[in-house]
Amino acid sequence: MAPTIPGFARDRVTVADGVSLNVAVGGSGSPVVLLHGFPQTHLMWRHVAAGLADRHTVICPDLRGYGDSDKPADPDGTAYAKRTMAADVVALARALGHERFALAGHDRGALVAVRAGLDHPDAVTHLAALDVLPTLDMWDVLHGTSAAVGFHLYLMAQPPGLPERLIGGAPDAFFGHFLDVWTRDPAALPADVRAAYLKASREAVPSIVADYRASAGIDVVHDRADRESGNRLRMPVTVLQQDWGAALGYDAAALWRAWAPDLRHVTVGCGHFMAEEAPDEVTGALRDLLAR
Repeated sequence: MAPTIPGFARDRVTVADGVSLNVAVGGSGSPVVLLHGFPQTHLMWRHVAAGLADRHTVICPDLRGYGDSDKPADPDGTAYAKRTMAADVVALARALGHERFALAGHDRGALVAVRAGLDHPDAVTHLAALDVLPTLDMWDVLHGTSAAVGFHLYLMAQPPGLPERLIGGAPDAFFGHFLDVWTRDPAALPADVRAAYLKASREAVPSIVADYRASAGIDVVHDRADRESGNRLRMPVTVLQQDWGAALGYDAAALWRAWAPDLRHVTVGCGHFMAEEAPDEVTGALRDLLAR
């Protein structure tokens, strides 16, 4: 039996023409939407969601293209634009009765969250991003041999065909690599959870690649337009990150502050999957954010 978030109800909610999201909802109070990263599903929030549910309605969807959510085709390169995925999140919250909500995202989900904050500032009251940089900055800091840590970004940026075939040839080896090397505490990903992530990912290779491909294309266009126009995140923002800046030679807080004037930037000591490796720290940071 696949693992679940205890006490949370599962549902499917239509958010766009032909696209429904799988979502787990629990708790009561002001709404908080939690967006997962790669190569995961909403299940990555199981500890944090339970910790927030005593004071908040916690909404944990699988992003389009991931988990049990729909995986539309991407004929023109926009189906997995973060703008499209952010619109899904706003539609999901509204369908559940929430015009305004706090939003937290990890990894890919953080990119969706940032785009939602830029595109829908009247809907997003607070924003948290876990272990990622905004898209433009992400590409700018990858250079030289140190960029090898992001080899998957370049692989999945290639035109349709080859990345899907290569990854589809050994999906468990590919996705499992990241689950292994990005985790400092392997016990944080128990066998049943790891198996659920691998199953979900192997069944979603084309849409996961399309999500990443968008970040080398249409997402850059959208982010550059915001940078040039001066559009920034108007809500309180918290960023939790590993110290990638020390490894790759950049000031992460400064990069984020250019997008988020009301910023709290925290360097953490755990691995990439911090909501599972350090759930109490993440829950505490989100509670602090929601009190701002």
